[in-house]
Amino acid sequence: MSEKSTDRRIVRTKRLIRDALTELMEEKGFEGITVRDLTKKADINRGTFYLHYRDKYDLLEQSEAQILNEIEKMTQEINPNDFLNFNSENDPFPFIINLFEFFHENSSFMKVILGPKGDASFQGKLRDIIKKTFFQHIMSKIKGEEMLVPVEYLFSYVSSAHLGVIQHWLENGMEKSPREMAMILSRITLLGPRHVTGLIKN
Repeated sequence: MSEKSTDRRIVRTKRLIRDALTELMEEKGFEGITVRDLTKKADINRGTFYLHYRDKYDLLEQSEAQILNEIEKMTQEINPNDFLNFNSENDPFPFIINLFEFFHENSSFMKVILGPKGDASFQGKLRDIIKKTFFQHIMSKIKGEEMLVPVEYLFSYVSSAHLGVIQHWLENGMEKSPREMAMILSRITLLGPRHVTGLIKN
């Protein structure tokens, strides 16, 4: 068997196991899952499972790390000028479109992991990525003495607000497209709540 075929088979097997984890977490929560549950749901034997993971905790950790690594890669492609030149009539930030498209592609896992039966530590890690991204691409352009609020509160507000919007979208069936969600989040972030509610007119 060729190396590519082997790699594809490994990717497929890991995806089956992650899908099994997702379904079982939605049914009974992570703590209620056993390796036997996972192998039965994924239709694999225990040997195959242990070929890739030490236990269910390692599976969860690797699954979350894969998601976070992909998001980190996307943040490296951000153009800081997108934030500075944003206009509500323009297209949304490319990064946010990519982010929502990625969440859409991985919606089953994201909905569970960010939901009430998910992993609170993952939510914290995702929030930290948002904070770091905002810091790297916004703070270099801002004069500290001109800020109206302490920077740490601004970052906490932005990261929690972004995460809340993502969770609401996932929980409510992703009725709006990734592009529509990116436009919504771009407007709220750069124009502010009072502006987007119409309380402040152009």
